[in-house]
Amino acid sequence: MSDILSQLVQDIPIPKLVKIRQSFDDTTLEDPIGHLSERLRTSDSMIGIITGSKVAVAVGSRGISRIDELTKTVIDELKRIGAEPFIVPCMGSHGGATAEGQTEVLAHLGIDEQRMGCPVRSSMEVVLLEHLPNGLPVYCDKIAATEADAIVVINRIKPHTAFRGTIESGMFKMISIGLGKQKGAEACHQLGFKYMAENVPAMAKVMIEKLPIKFGVAVVENAYDQICRIEVLGTDIMEEREKELLVEAKSRLPQILLTELDVLVIDYIGKNISGDGADPNITGRYPTPYAHGGPEVNKMVVLDLTPESQGNANGVGTADFTTSRLVSKTDWPSTYANGLTSTVCAPTKQATTLANDRDAIKAGIKTCNILDYTTCKLVRIRDTLHLGTIEISVALLEEAKRNPRIEILEGPYDWTFDEEGYLPK
Repeated sequence: MSDILSQLVQDIPIPKLVKIRQSFDDTTLEDPIGHLSERLRTSDSMIGIITGSKVAVAVGSRGISRIDELTKTVIDELKRIGAEPFIVPCMGSHGGATAEGQTEVLAHLGIDEQRMGCPVRSSMEVVLLEHLPNGLPVYCDKIAATEADAIVVINRIKPHTAFRGTIESGMFKMISIGLGKQKGAEACHQLGFKYMAENVPAMAKVMIEKLPIKFGVAVVENAYDQICRIEVLGTDIMEEREKELLVEAKSRLPQILLTELDVLVIDYIGKNISGDGADPNITGRYPTPYAHGGPEVNKMVVLDLTPESQGNANGVGTADFTTSRLVSKTDWPSTYANGLTSTVCAPTKQATTLANDRDAIKAGIKTCNILDYTTCKLVRIRDTLHLGTIEISVALLEEAKRNPRIEILEGPYDWTFDEEGYLPK
């Protein structure tokens, strides 16, 4: 069958590429680790944690800039005041919804017992805390709920990929869905993304009331995946401050500055990049009708899966085409578990699969509904976290030249494929 598909696309021309640099606000913290250490030492939220306190530090699966160093700093500061910290994987159903899988996800991010200097205690067991007025159960990781004297959460504040609200992805989501493990994530998603903007804060508030959650470390990144703000938020100010930080995070979100594309080629998707593999805020391809924005993209092609994603290819279903390499790397049960938990199953389907990168890209061009394939408006990006330097087809060159935020770096030049039809790494 792959031979037939290769024949169908063999005569499709691939346009030459031009490398460009997109300019965004590059405000950053010079020493984010030192800044966090100082914030922790001066925070009132640390006062209630006494010598000998067992502290659960909740860490998730996102590829937050320097997340291993941030986590180590929190651990070290807790030890400095005499506490006994341990790490709890805080990621809903990720890692195949298994305790071992979630430990491995953290290890891939550089967060393990040896480097952190404390135990990693991973379990999928939960306790039921309460029910919301709408009937949804509120769960929490059993170890954190029953064995910790204090709980600390670490997360990045950013727009969610499937709903809009005053609070989206951040502290409250980390608490309600992350600490809730697979059961909590499932409960929060049960009524669908239409109501997530209500249910995420409602569940988090119950958990803050019932659990010894002391504070959260909130991170905001600039468009270059660099830390530009870190705050230590006590539960008394967490909700209002998260709303303000979300506004800032949205203003700093990177974007593709060329907005009408025939084909978007993405080298890598993965859970460490985005919960949806590739951030829909960047691609314009959303898994639900409750979020919007980004470019108009006729066809989307995804080529490979990050090793950090541990085989979870959630998001491949929002693409039109992919490669046999990505499919062979995919752990389909783990990927399907994502859909079964979130109730959004389209992103976990297998996209139309071609033999290699070259054929997948040609398939995107063949089906993008233009008369002259040589005029294809194509953009190639590494992933949705790295949009500073990207590649565009020659058909977009004049538009790019007119944009003061775009600098032409190199090209035009031909694509380079190896003997098997794959792009070099």
